[in-house]
Amino acid sequence: MILLNEKQIKSIYKMEDALKDVEEMLIAKQENKVLAPIRTVLEFPEKNASSLYMPSADLEHHFASVKVVTIFPNNSAKGLPTTQGIIVLTSTENGEHLAVMNASYLTRLRTGAMTGLATKKLAKQDAKVLTIVGTGRMAFEQALGVMAVRKIEKILLFNRSKEKAFQFKQQLVGHGVTASIELVDDVNEAVSKSEIICCATNSTTPVFNGKYLKSGVHINGVGSYLPHMCEIDRTTILRASKIVVDDLEGIMEEAGELIDANNSGEWSFEDVHGELELLVSGKIAPRESEDEITFFKSVGASYYDLAVAKGVYYKALEHRIGTIIDLM
Repeated sequence: MILLNEKQIKSIYKMEDALKDVEEMLIAKQENKVLAPIRTVLEFPEKNASSLYMPSADLEHHFASVKVVTIFPNNSAKGLPTTQGIIVLTSTENGEHLAVMNASYLTRLRTGAMTGLATKKLAKQDAKVLTIVGTGRMAFEQALGVMAVRKIEKILLFNRSKEKAFQFKQQLVGHGVTASIELVDDVNEAVSKSEIICCATNSTTPVFNGKYLKSGVHINGVGSYLPHMCEIDRTTILRASKIVVDDLEGIMEEAGELIDANNSGEWSFEDVHGELELLVSGKIAPRESEDEITFFKSVGASYYDLAVAKGVYYKALEHRIGTIIDLM
């Protein structure tokens, strides 16, 4: 079995790899070649924290995986990571455990790839202005996913902490991003200027007012992942002409803003345009006009993690990276 840490994974596996592997997994899922039980979530309200257990299997290539990820938002005050996780990759031909890998970077990367694939299909082709709401660790790969599929010329950053927004800007610049980057104080003003919006917060209340959305905008919401969270308001949901979700079963259990809208009677889960696998495989329509507002909502699902875990494993074998251990 191979052990892979985050530094090793980052050295061999990038956004372009994740985009390819996630797309291939979605097509396999659409062809009924993937098993994906709904994840188990353990909540620890006293710490505003949760632990997620996410199994999946690739029936065609004979792999299974389980990701265990913990999300402890209060850790940042202690100088600890808010999100920590591992993925165990197993052969379904003989039951051998093939690899254990750090999942924090891969969770961010696969989520960015999901956003990239949704943006590729739903955002306007000439979209140039991106607003990022929430500049925590998840947001960086969101930016990379969008920039992989659209020629972004201007990035607007909003975070409650101006210092964190500035650090995020420095991270983008250090990565080689050449788009102009501006820190903003008024999130609604930024939203009104944007053609693509990425939200990556753990907020329990909406982070912007949907009335300020300009026509033709595309929104990605990846931050809220539990029923009590709600970073996107009902106005946005009602204004969206197409809402695409990463996994409908998970969304109906965990996407707080859509659960709220469904319970209100003003919107229904039946109004969902479709899942990302249908969008990627061409089974449902992408953007059809310059004016429509589109929204991609993600809470995560196990087969997205399996997609990148498989990709990393193949790369690790190719580059002979990782620590080999014997469990016997």
